[in-house]
Amino acid sequence: MAKRFQGSNWKKDVFGGIVIGFVSIPIAMGYAQIAGLPPVYGLYGSLLPILIFGLLTSSKQFIVGVDAMPAAMVGGILAQLGIASQSLEARILVPVTTLLVAVWMFILYYFKAGRIVKYVSIPVMGGFITGVGTTIIMMQVPKLFGGEPGTGEVVVLLENILAQRGSFHLPSFLLGFGTVVIILLCKKWIPKVPMTVVMMVAGALAQAVFHLDNYGVKVMSEVPAGLPRLVLPGYCDGSTLLDLQGILEYLPNLLLETLGIAGVIMAQTLLASGNYARKYQDPLNHNRELLAYGAMNVGGAFVGSCPINGSVSRSGIADSMGVRSQVASFAASATMLLVILFGTPVIKYLPVPVLTGIVMTALIGILEIKMAKKLWKVGKNEWIVFMLAFLGVLLFGTMGGIIIGVLLSFGEVAMRAVIPPTAYVGRIPGHGNFYSLKRNSDARPIKNTLIYRFSGNLFFANVDLFCDQIEAGIQKDTQQVVVDARGIGSVDVTATERLLQLYQELKERGIYFYLTEHDGSLNDQLQKMGGERLIQEGVVRRTITLALRDAGLEKPYELEERTEMNAKAGTTKEIPSLGNGETDTRGIEAKERLAEFEWVFGADAEKKMEELAHSMAEQLAAAGSKEEEVEAMLLDKEGVRTSWGLLGRFDEHEFWDFMEVNLEELVREGKMEPGLAARVERHIEKRREFGQKKLEELNPQAAKLLASHGKVIRNYVKRTHPKEYEKYLELRGKQPKINDK
Repeated sequence: MAKRFQGSNWKKDVFGGIVIGFVSIPIAMGYAQIAGLPPVYGLYGSLLPILIFGLLTSSKQFIVGVDAMPAAMVGGILAQLGIASQSLEARILVPVTTLLVAVWMFILYYFKAGRIVKYVSIPVMGGFITGVGTTIIMMQVPKLFGGEPGTGEVVVLLENILAQRGSFHLPSFLLGFGTVVIILLCKKWIPKVPMTVVMMVAGALAQAVFHLDNYGVKVMSEVPAGLPRLVLPGYCDGSTLLDLQGILEYLPNLLLETLGIAGVIMAQTLLASGNYARKYQDPLNHNRELLAYGAMNVGGAFVGSCPINGSVSRSGIADSMGVRSQVASFAASATMLLVILFGTPVIKYLPVPVLTGIVMTALIGILEIKMAKKLWKVGKNEWIVFMLAFLGVLLFGTMGGIIIGVLLSFGEVAMRAVIPPTAYVGRIPGHGNFYSLKRNSDARPIKNTLIYRFSGNLFFANVDLFCDQIEAGIQKDTQQVVVDARGIGSVDVTATERLLQLYQELKERGIYFYLTEHDGSLNDQLQKMGGERLIQEGVVRRTITLALRDAGLEKPYELEERTEMNAKAGTTKEIPSLGNGETDTRGIEAKERLAEFEWVFGADAEKKMEELAHSMAEQLAAAGSKEEEVEAMLLDKEGVRTSWGLLGRFDEHEFWDFMEVNLEELVREGKMEPGLAARVERHIEKRREFGQKKLEELNPQAAKLLASHGKVIRNYVKRTHPKEYEKYLELRGKQPKINDK
């Protein structure tokens, strides 16, 4: 346990814990109400369970507490049973659900189920969390204007909101909605100020001074002071679980529901605490965390609380305040103890709309809106997964959302396996490796040869894709097909049979077929699966080069023009001919990089290079008259070093074209003196001449390709910066050419 206090800053940890304790007061009371309990049970759940977690966890700074999702799921269970919120029946049943969650946690701990979390994708969990958060917000909306909260799925909740339009109370709405707006704005402007505490105090003062309840604003009922009593779950005020009709019949479903709650707590808390552990390079024992989750929920059950969960919002506050140990949990628990003993008389002054607004802002904080926007931009498939998980919770409830989330997670894994990355590959003239034709516009196919890269295990579900793409890449003059199989780690019986069939079909058409670059264990699998013929007849070769040699091709290879094959590879860019073959690359400098930007950034290469050129131009403008700084940036013997890193010779030549355009733009905007721009232009010319000479020495054929790349860059600049482009031509003494148009 001592390891979790290493590096602790006691003052920051204690102060952070005190703040978390005060922040937890309104949030915990609000979530307790969502779970169907009186508000004071939220305070009880923020005392003993947090202390137990702090003692057992392997996480240094993660914080737990009464939180949104378990509270909502428990509230859903009560709604299904028809049990009224805050009733005696609710106070009997909720601790039982908490105890059952703890039992499931111990079972998960026994089976070391923490490893399951790695199979739950971030989009699935993000969609699930957003769905639950949205559901609870919709439950709470009526309380903002003086109504009663709803339960159920999205359709029922919308009906509940519309049905209570007649009870709309303007003062309550102004208090509740105003609380939400103020907290959200202050989070943006003054994020380190705990506005939930400020608004709670402000609401209590407003009630004490202006007696808001006289104007129809609902206020909290009086909360009893004193420590919680430890009672057996299922027993309350002389009544027991056995006194509730229908509960025993519902017990099998209750077991399933609580397993779902335990699964959600495990997934969300392990994922979130894992993020903090990676951020600070702290060790995290997933299985030990399950033990801590089980123990803290036992503590919660014996004080009558709803299930306890990891709190992303509280942990975020702790992180922003520099908390680095579980001392913060102990300080938060101690703070809550003092509140329960001496501070409860103040709680009765808290207006319900203000508390609702505080809870809603906490819920808004867990919505993964940024993730949804990011997924929309970078990957529509993962965005669809996110939305399906989100809609699953809204339409079918939390349990339905869990089932959909699990299915989506495994479906996502299956889809990635079924459709792995693939590419047709070729050679860049003057360079010694093999490159994707789609990713590298200078790469060209070897004459009469198809080289196909498949980056995934080969099995029954994707072998058709493998065969179809090879067939699609074969041309009339193709004489050999070489598979770059370095990404294939395993094959099954179906895939082996199809490989044999493909090999035979190609052989009958006079086309050689090879598997190359894979680990030797794949050969063992092929033999076990009945593919001995592929081994015996020389289909399997260690490298692409050896396969090409077997087919009668020796270096330097004769390269084709990029025509029909390029269209299949995903590009129609024309590349001028440099002769019928490539040069021997043995004398080329090993560290030379050709068009690395295009390989790294793909279709965004020009845009990224323009951003870097603009950044350097602004740095040069800031350097002003400091000639030594200008020379240091432009005349480094190693090359041009940007914020991205050191540019290759090939990329550097294109970089200067962008630089000259940006210089003209800065001069026009008055951000750079014309004299400085002229000096920089002279340095650029020196650097361009030096780079051209160096590239011609190292790689003559690559130097010839600069002409074609110049055309691409000029067209891009002309399209995006037409005015600067004309000035650029004037400065360079150029006239627009036909191929620039």
